[in-house]
Amino acid sequence: MKRKQERARQKALGGGDNREKVVRDVQLPETIVVSELANRMAERVAEVVKALMQNGMMVSQNQVIDADTAELIIEEFGHKVVRVSDADVEQVIETADDKEEDLKPRAPVITIMGHVDHGKTSLLDAIRDAKVVAGEAGGITQHIGAYQVTTESGAVLSFLDTPGHAAFTSMRARGAQVTDIVVLVVAADDAVMPQTIEAINHAKAAGVPMIVAINKIDLPAANAQKVRTDLLQHEVIVEAMSGDVQDVEVSAHTGQGLDELLEAIALQAEVLELKANPERAAQGAVIEAQLDVGRGPVATVLVQNGTLKQGDIFVVGEQWGKVRALVNDKGERVAEAGPSVPVEVLGLNGTPEAGDVLNVVSSEAQAREIAEYRENAAKEKRAAAGAATTLEQLMQKAKDDKDVSELPIVVKADVQGSAEAIIQAMEKIGNDEVRVRVLHYGVGAITESDIGLAEASGAPVIGFNVRANAPARQAANQKGVEIRYYSVIYDLVDDVKAAASGLLSAEIQEDFIGYAQIREVFKVTGVGKVAGCLVTEGVARRSAGVRLLRDDVVIHEGTLKTLKRFKDEVSEVISGQECGMAFENYDDIREGDVIEIFTRKEVERTL
Repeated sequence: MKRKQERARQKALGGGDNREKVVRDVQLPETIVVSELANRMAERVAEVVKALMQNGMMVSQNQVIDADTAELIIEEFGHKVVRVSDADVEQVIETADDKEEDLKPRAPVITIMGHVDHGKTSLLDAIRDAKVVAGEAGGITQHIGAYQVTTESGAVLSFLDTPGHAAFTSMRARGAQVTDIVVLVVAADDAVMPQTIEAINHAKAAGVPMIVAINKIDLPAANAQKVRTDLLQHEVIVEAMSGDVQDVEVSAHTGQGLDELLEAIALQAEVLELKANPERAAQGAVIEAQLDVGRGPVATVLVQNGTLKQGDIFVVGEQWGKVRALVNDKGERVAEAGPSVPVEVLGLNGTPEAGDVLNVVSSEAQAREIAEYRENAAKEKRAAAGAATTLEQLMQKAKDDKDVSELPIVVKADVQGSAEAIIQAMEKIGNDEVRVRVLHYGVGAITESDIGLAEASGAPVIGFNVRANAPARQAANQKGVEIRYYSVIYDLVDDVKAAASGLLSAEIQEDFIGYAQIREVFKVTGVGKVAGCLVTEGVARRSAGVRLLRDDVVIHEGTLKTLKRFKDEVSEVISGQECGMAFENYDDIREGDVIEIFTRKEVERTL
């Protein structure tokens, strides 16, 4: 009784206890868990649940309530509401402008563009004094390369070699304006071609200065004047024609004019006065990303601002990670990368897309939060795009689809850039009657789940520079799913086009007749490296074609120089036996590599 009277007296005096109530600013997102709300107000959870129940909401502490309800409760408890939206998580990415005195000169980033086979990569090789083309299939660039070159005068230049211009544009569309100068390569014996025009349009859209390199000037059929005249039609007026675009006659073969080209680039870069602040948190753009078997997801990043260091926590597109290691274009480990330096970044939690912007953030929790927010936003955007149709449009679409025959395909490629280029090419194939539908695309070896998806939809699986792993191969054989391997993007597009249009000429079909595993590598004088192999499946034939696979990725395709059993040269070796093999003009072979043996034959195709 005494206690009851005491409490009543306290209440009459005002307030259950003598402590003064602290009024807090409570940050309130779109939705919030009840316990978290209580936490932010520094009130007891039971009190908050009680208040909600009095307002007619039967909720437990683990349930989510919307912002409006939470606002009522916060005001009831006498606190102030500060509304925040989900998008605010991105505000931690530093966007402060740099002070003029912090800016240091940086190297220009040069993208090399032009028509297929006009010698873009050869020109880059000649500048770098290295060999890139040797590794390309059919002399066509499949991957985006990023390289740094130091000229004789000591100027450092960063070069990007892109496959096609679709990749260049999709990077721009994602907000990565990476290029400072475009070098347009035109072959002097071939003049302006469709992709050259495309490159000009892309460079103009990006608003970057252009330098024309007239390549293959050493050929007898070369006609540089025709190139200059042809360019006039596309409003590219070179200096010789009293315009403002520099043009240089070069030959990647003989090295003629390379110094002039580098000088022209250096001059153009000087005019642009490129600067960046190396002291801030790094920001960069993903030029290429791939799933490496030994190293996990690897992204080639061009740092644009600040310095990227080992141990930095970053967010890139819908992925995040911590820099485990940085590898430069020569394959060396580096501790940090400043502005305009291209590096391979290891330590991502997934494969980002080419053109995604990389930002360094202060903590792992922040990085995870931003990545999750972006992933959800992307999902919602896709869902909204799918739902934003009227009933009439749906009816019309269903009617149209009945008349359109679809060719479904599943695509797997070795790197993200190639996969995107393939998807963009596939979307362009088709007319009112036929179209290609990409059911799924991804990076890495072909797996059983890809085969399952293909079987369900009656689709072929297309592997671009990747192979199916053993369980996937068996599944494909059992289920009758066709797996097609390509190493040149144009062959792939042409084949899909032919299949879709029903213009089926005789096809060269590959039959796999065997697989052999390299158990040991021997050096033999006069022959080079010889692989001691065990034939694991089928047969190995001397006359057949061979491919070298490392981690299910094609390293080399060619023919055999020798096939031996003991000391004798033989024509074939059957499964389970050991043999010695040497490749024609190639000897980067390692223990554990797999050799794929196949024959080619022409067959008539039917749809």
